[in-house]
Amino acid sequence: ICPGHSRPVVGLQYSAETEDGTFLLSACHDKTAMLRDGESGDWIGTFEGHNGAVWWAALNPTATLVATASGDFSAKVWNAITGDEQYTFKHKHIVRTVDWTPDSRRVATAGKEQIVRIFDIGKPDAEPDVLSGHEKLIKVLLCTNEPSGVQLLTGGDDKTLRTWDLRTLKQSQQLDLDGAITSVAMSQDGKMLTVAAGDDVLFLDRATLSIIRKHSIPTINGVNSAALHPNGRSFVAGGGNFWVYLYDYETCEELQCSKGHHGPVYCVRFGPSGQYYTSGGDDGTIRTWRVQNSDYL
Repeated sequence: ICPGHSRPVVGLQYSAETEDGTFLLSACHDKTAMLRDGESGDWIGTFEGHNGAVWWAALNPTATLVATASGDFSAKVWNAITGDEQYTFKHKHIVRTVDWTPDSRRVATAGKEQIVRIFDIGKPDAEPDVLSGHEKLIKVLLCTNEPSGVQLLTGGDDKTLRTWDLRTLKQSQQLDLDGAITSVAMSQDGKMLTVAAGDDVLFLDRATLSIIRKHSIPTINGVNSAALHPNGRSFVAGGGNFWVYLYDYETCEELQCSKGHHGPVYCVRFGPSGQYYTSGGDDGTIRTWRVQNSDYL
């Protein structure tokens, strides 16, 4: 267990491997984000300055900058090494999600306003680019590098997953799903997306959004988050029934059930090694669980 937060933990992200190791970033309704050592879980620092819940936090690819999305109608950029706040980007409503472009030069945000804003941190006072099309709250946002340039993936309560070309600022693809989209995670090899939507966990080809596999898991009481193991043979999911589950990727056979949270589970991610997975929940705790079945390591 990683103590420190005092309200629901709603976002988790592991960094890629850096020369200083890996890092774990958490977003919490206690108005903070926290940075930890990705292997030990030891606390490194806290990003304090928001006046409302932090709904999501994202590290840039080199783990030197952090962006946060908050209920105080703002997004902020922080120096991940010193903890200093660098920029504040004002919004007109709650900001639910944020991500970095792969070159770390731009930050994309979205939330209650149903639009995406793209800020250039080299020109923090300039008006952001705006993408519009969603008809309800946007909950997830992911920037990816494609052969044609940087692509943005968005999803939310209108049950649509959309991709946007950041060169043209136009929507390029749309996938309609059966439930509101609560989570999107990229596989470690960058080829697949794991999507949580209603009672379903879907695995999509990242480039085409075609559905490779779909599992329905109604026993979870609404899947809030899911992630694929680095080797692609299992996945982890958590939701409304307080437990965290490990499943076989092909069959959806339950492999492991991790009990310990005292409320809904809002976010799950595998550690970079695949030896363990980490969950954040309504009880304010971050918990790490070892994969017990060696056949899946």
